[in-house]
Amino acid sequence: MSLKVVNRKSPEGNMSVDLRTTLGSLLLPTPVLTASGCAGSGKELSAFFDLSEIGAIVTKSIMQNPRSGRATPRMAETPSGMLNSIGLQGPGVEKFMNEDVPWLAQTGARIIVSIAGNSVEDFARTAARVRRAGDVVSAIEVNISCPNVSNRGLVFACDPISASEVIRAVRRSVGGLFPIFAKLSPDVTDIVSVAKSCVDAGATGLAMINTLLGLVIDTKTMRPKVAGITGGLSGPAIRPVGVRAVWQVHAALPKVPIIGMGGIMSGADAFEYILAGASAVSIGTATFHDPTAALRIQNELSNLLAERGFTALKEAIAYGHRAADEEVGQ
Repeated sequence: MSLKVVNRKSPEGNMSVDLRTTLGSLLLPTPVLTASGCAGSGKELSAFFDLSEIGAIVTKSIMQNPRSGRATPRMAETPSGMLNSIGLQGPGVEKFMNEDVPWLAQTGARIIVSIAGNSVEDFARTAARVRRAGDVVSAIEVNISCPNVSNRGLVFACDPISASEVIRAVRRSVGGLFPIFAKLSPDVTDIVSVAKSCVDAGATGLAMINTLLGLVIDTKTMRPKVAGITGGLSGPAIRPVGVRAVWQVHAALPKVPIIGMGGIMSGADAFEYILAGASAVSIGTATFHDPTAALRIQNELSNLLAERGFTALKEAIAYGHRAADEEVGQ
């Protein structure tokens, strides 16, 4: 698929910004992606904007076999956020690759398929099925960190060894055909150690952060608001955690591409992640109240970059680290 240069003008019209970004071997025309689980396979959002206008569509995490998910209610609002307990509902990888991916491909969107599994072998088999799609798929996100499954032992990202085993198995399944991005959990003591283990095992880059494990209790019924009791907390409340995680991992692994996510509601929020070291950002919860959020945030980010004097996105990546170093050196 040819790379399209996307230039956006600032409100004053005196500058244009090159939004292209690189994630390993993956070249994207813009750094704005959807977040897995918040846009299905893109059909819902396609009614509101051309999916090819943003960097890529990251699909809902798909598993080897069909999965009904968790019982309802599955979602609850929280101050500055949302708790979800969907439980990785999906049709299974075979149906997904035969129906959803071809539809998405015909829109011209770049496709990052998110995969999940109950075991290392599940991840490997699902990745192998995705591989059969060839260059229709741009990359794979390996969701080793979903917090809303019933068995917390399945959160492979909570342990560097378990995380590396999954990534190594996926890399063996796809070879060098796809870049793979390990999706990390913030519910760990040392996210840098998990990040390093994933990169050492063959991850091209990292997607961070997934939702935080949370619990909301209805004080009227005196019961948890979601049937699964706990769920994944997303929205603006978690953005400082996400920015911190990206900052720490970029400082430790400056050459590893990072997709930043967690609570991005505006171009300024996305800019924070870029300054912290992210080469791209994913938009999730914002799409629930604004289906055009990804495109809006992309335009806001471009305008903000121009206002700050950047002519290209790449100039701004990790600029916060350089600015902090300069201040210390003074």
